Amino acid sequence: MIPSSTYRVQVRPDFPLKATAELADYLADLGVSHLYSAPLLTAAPGSPHGYDVVDPTRISPDLGGADGLRGLSDALRKAGLGLVLDIVPNHAGVAVPKVNPTWWDVLKHGRESRYASFYDIDWSRGRILLPVLADEPDPLEKLTVDGDELAYFDKRYPIADGTGDGSPREVHDRQHYELVNWTRGDSEINYRRFFAITDLAALRVEDPEVFEATHAEILRWVREGLVDGLRVDHPDGLRDPGAYLHRLRDAAPEAWLVIEKILEPGEQLPRWPIAGTTGYDAMAEVNGVFVDTGTEAFFDTLERHLTGHEVSWQNLVHETKHRVATKLFAAELARLTRLAPEIDGAEAALAELAACFPVYRSYLPAGARHLAQARAEAGRRRPQMISTLDRLTARLRNPDDELAIRFQQYTGAVMAKGVEDTAFYRWTRFAARNEVGNDPAKFGVSIDEFHDYAEGRQQDWPATMTALSTHDTKRGEDVRARLAVLAEVPGDWTEVVRRWTRIAPLPDPSLAHLIWQVAVGAWPIDRDRLLAYAVKAARESAAVTSWYRPDEAFETALREMVDKIYDDPALHREVTDFAASITPPGWANSLGQKLVQLAMPGVPDVYQGTELWDYSLVDPDNRRPVDFAARRELLGRLEEGWQPPIDETGAAKLLVVSRTLRLLRQRPELFSTYRPVFAEGRVGEHVLAFDRGGVVVVATRLPVGLSRHGGWHDTTLSLDGHSWTEVFTNASYGGNRLAVAELLHTYPVALLVKE
Repeated sequence: MIPSSTYRVQVRPDFPLKATAELADYLADLGVSHLYSAPLLTAAPGSPHGYDVVDPTRISPDLGGADGLRGLSDALRKAGLGLVLDIVPNHAGVAVPKVNPTWWDVLKHGRESRYASFYDIDWSRGRILLPVLADEPDPLEKLTVDGDELAYFDKRYPIADGTGDGSPREVHDRQHYELVNWTRGDSEINYRRFFAITDLAALRVEDPEVFEATHAEILRWVREGLVDGLRVDHPDGLRDPGAYLHRLRDAAPEAWLVIEKILEPGEQLPRWPIAGTTGYDAMAEVNGVFVDTGTEAFFDTLERHLTGHEVSWQNLVHETKHRVATKLFAAELARLTRLAPEIDGAEAALAELAACFPVYRSYLPAGARHLAQARAEAGRRRPQMISTLDRLTARLRNPDDELAIRFQQYTGAVMAKGVEDTAFYRWTRFAARNEVGNDPAKFGVSIDEFHDYAEGRQQDWPATMTALSTHDTKRGEDVRARLAVLAEVPGDWTEVVRRWTRIAPLPDPSLAHLIWQVAVGAWPIDRDRLLAYAVKAARESAAVTSWYRPDEAFETALREMVDKIYDDPALHREVTDFAASITPPGWANSLGQKLVQLAMPGVPDVYQGTELWDYSLVDPDNRRPVDFAARRELLGRLEEGWQPPIDETGAAKLLVVSRTLRLLRQRPELFSTYRPVFAEGRVGEHVLAFDRGGVVVVATRLPVGLSRHGGWHDTTLSLDGHSWTEVFTNASYGGNRLAVAELLHTYPVALLVKE
């Protein structure tokens, strides 16, 4: 069953299944067809997200267990809703070995464990390296023996049978694992990780036995009708994503399947038996079409002025990807290199190819052209490597070569950590475009480009998910909508941010520019939230400080900068006043992008809480509790006929969301095609409009520029002569030409339904 729309809920110990079940009537009233849940299988104790599954055979007791799922299912069914579930096939949580039965067994019995083949372990090293010890002299002296367990403070590890005599260190040295300094993980770890997280060990889900063991419970829920759809987390980490998805489709033939696949601009999704992606591609298009592409040069000039240098996005990405390829993933690179002993210089050439790879990964034989692109770029940058690169690519293009298989897994991790989690925090020209699935070098999206994207989605992937916020976005959708306004006021922004950086300086001017953008984009924001964001951004960028090596002096300066925003009365007032000036046009952008996302081709997802204004930042900020009582109360007022103003309550957004979702659910036939609609008149470029086959969507874009033109003047839309009802105001319209000024008199958006 294909949902009409989904609503993502971060089910977690402090918002368990019982609390989620209590949302069913509200979500039904909102208009969604399916609740879309975070992972529900048993995760590490207290897991705030559920992606560190330790026991795939049962529902997490922290979330309410089997009774909780039954209660949720009953509540959803009673409300006429279905359930879409997030699943995690790539890895398992190993931070607390005792709660993961298969990992505990592997640690206890080594290669003789019945679960030894469950995990992607390089056994050539001998023992499994566990980088868990403190960075101090001789931490093994802190080990103790507690019964049949080896203890390091609160961490517990199994002792193999017959190896428990002697000192704790002697016992340790007889085990199938070796506890080492945590800093050795990146260079020496011998099990595949999720990115660089040693607490998440990769599963060999390509093995039918492992697939069955990790999916049996989930597939039982699908067969029993408890679950209608599955969202597959991180398929790019799998050995063969296409084969996995075919196996999953065979096991769940009727389920709606979407994958968390990040497509680079212009990249095509392989024709797998799925509905599509989780929608980062759509997010990039929707955000981009509300950005004024004509002011890019202003931001280039400002960035040069603030930082004193000019770095191209392409060169920065190469630098950051190469750093993570050789440092963060040194162990993975070494494992690849061992697969090519006959090629001198393989290690350096593999790192260079990964740094030059234009997409997350290929899916050989599909995507061989991406390898060719990487080879060409690597040869241009490192001509002395050409012969080595040619020998490597001859193997890397062979789908059956183990080197090629593992290289595909490697490039995805390098892209994710090098770009999303590093370059996005260093290249801060215009933060509205620094988002997962987007190319920040592409300043915006034209109306024609947007229509081309949407028509392609309607033709090729009509049931793919479309998103505007997720638990992984760097900034919430309404922060990005407000930041888009900066592209319309580049002179004003240049003036204030140059002054602010003098008043509250920071040794890293690129990071300072990012923090100032985030501050005005999310204002008013609590000091603690902004500081937490600033510290995370600084450590992710790893330009001065980092997670591994925090720079206390720099982070003190960072705290002083943030404190000054709040403690300097004149500066605080300036930030407040500037944020206030861009908030109303930001609201117009928010309403426009939300309507477009909900009504464009695809299955729209509403991330929890974003039916009102949402000024969340990167996780964990975007996992804060949602005030559902306030949302219920506002929705109730809308039911009584209230026509809300566009103000800080966000009720106008709730009106747009609820009315659009309800129409999608009740009248799906109105959303079956896609045709661009173009406004006529001198400010026609300020209208984004399209016809879905019975519904016409109209959104204002570039509201500041529209205001400077003095409004809509003679701008019109050509319709087909039918009578139309506008959903948000209940106004009726007829005739062949509709004056945009009349249509958008109350709200900057309209949803016209053919009568």
